[in-house]
Amino acid sequence: LSLQAAWCILPSRVLLVLTSQKGIQMYESDGSIMVYWHALDIAEHPPAQAVFARGIAAAGGRFICVGTSSGQVLVFDIPPKGTNITVSEVLEQHRDAITDIAAELGQAPDGAGDLVTADDAGALCVWSVGEEFALLGKIPAFGCTCSSVKLWHGVVAAGYGNGQIRLYEAATGLLRAEINAHARWIYALDLAPQTGKLLSGAEDSFVHVWQLSRNPDTDDIEIEHSHAECVTDTQVCGARFCDPEGNSFAVTGYDLSEIFRYGPA
Repeated sequence: LSLQAAWCILPSRVLLVLTSQKGIQMYESDGSIMVYWHALDIAEHPPAQAVFARGIAAAGGRFICVGTSSGQVLVFDIPPKGTNITVSEVLEQHRDAITDIAAELGQAPDGAGDLVTADDAGALCVWSVGEEFALLGKIPAFGCTCSSVKLWHGVVAAGYGNGQIRLYEAATGLLRAEINAHARWIYALDLAPQTGKLLSGAEDSFVHVWQLSRNPDTDDIEIEHSHAECVTDTQVCGARFCDPEGNSFAVTGYDLSEIFRYGPA
């Protein structure tokens, strides 16, 4: 059972990364050759606990980070070519299963970090990526799972199980905005790096597009609603922009074999 798939774009190569209950697979971008397999250590877990990997992000030009159900984040060092992939570091700051990982999609302001990790309890960690990863700050949980997270120009956008989207300053962890975006669990967030558009999809059958921006006078983070789409009788579980400007997006739902694409009229 595959839980997640992501193309990880590094300067020297593009890898397709799959996570499942058994482990982590990395393929050449066309899926032709498996270049790496990392098995999850089931022995470390209590017998009744599910073991899985979830949350994938490329970071720092040479690393791919993958989260696990034990709360660890595995950092893989990726060579420019070949199969000599190694686990260079294990980040251990989360006590709960990792739900999502996001790398900076724009230009991070000084001190804002390049990577954010989220867990089942709703806690977020912001990291600076270098030869070694440094924890810059923790954003505490507030009793709700953070299901999806994105990072753009020093803004952390987080979607939660209660239908809220919260925007934080990556550098300080300060809450800047809170939107009751959906009536039910948010399953997907995506961000268009060139425009700051934010896409959210949830169990309530709705997909929303929001515009993020920084006020040039006050440096405040601002968000406004710009589009809504109802995917009738569908619990939306996946939503992604199809282009870096966010002009079109694709959506899928539970028990659906189709992917719906929405674009300019």
